[in-house]
Amino acid sequence: MNPLTQPTIATLSQHYESAAMLDSFAYTNALLWLTAERQQPIVHFWQLSQTVILGLLDQQLPQLATSLTGLQQAGYQTLLRNSGGLAVVADDGVLNVSLFLPANRSDYSITDAYQLMTKYVQAVWPTLVITTGEITRSYCPGDYDLSIDGQKIAGMSQRRTADALVIMLYVSINGDQTSRSQLIQQFYQTGLAGKTDDRFPDIDPTVMTTVSAKLNTPLSVTAAQHQFSHVLAQFGTVDTTTLPLLTEEPEFQAHLAQAYQQMQRRQQRLR
Repeated sequence: MNPLTQPTIATLSQHYESAAMLDSFAYTNALLWLTAERQQPIVHFWQLSQTVILGLLDQQLPQLATSLTGLQQAGYQTLLRNSGGLAVVADDGVLNVSLFLPANRSDYSITDAYQLMTKYVQAVWPTLVITTGEITRSYCPGDYDLSIDGQKIAGMSQRRTADALVIMLYVSINGDQTSRSQLIQQFYQTGLAGKTDDRFPDIDPTVMTTVSAKLNTPLSVTAAQHQFSHVLAQFGTVDTTTLPLLTEEPEFQAHLAQAYQQMQRRQQRLR
């Protein structure tokens, strides 16, 4: 049985302004707790304006401070996330989709979880041939990059607790993907200061694109989110009202505050 086949699937949709950037990953931690507590699938749709989200490995760039200054001068703030991987761009043309499942660690292998999200994305755009496999010269390359004709449109990561897991997807819906790629290309070139380090990608801006470009038609993030919700509705009732109310409850707010403080402490590593 598909794990999404449930009486109801709760969804939450948020757009974080720059000042609230830490909320994005704080909510991920708090929603992991809530997923285990309620034993219900949750899908969190979210966006974040003009931000480069850094992975833990990015802290090891020899000239990190200089490359961070370059991002700031280009009009981007930076956020160090609480998971591995490397730098990715968030802006108004990028949609983040986090799929939370109540699960023990043994219920899904890492591969199984990624395959579940892959099938979800493929169902959203059935006319596109979306495949998995590392696009080595993209930013934040990984085994489960999603691509069309060799051009990456999305990347994934996972987080797990004893009783829940989340598969986190970012997908470039529209906008200037070449500029996004060039921004991260410059970030690494500056940060490496002429040195070679295979842990960081040698970015080729031509290996990434957007869903809109591949559809050859304008596609808004709002329309894309509706398509994701439409697919969810094939598996159960999509509940858009309960989760926003639950996030206002004192117990959730306590978990959110704790997660926010953890994110605040993590950001100090970038100073």
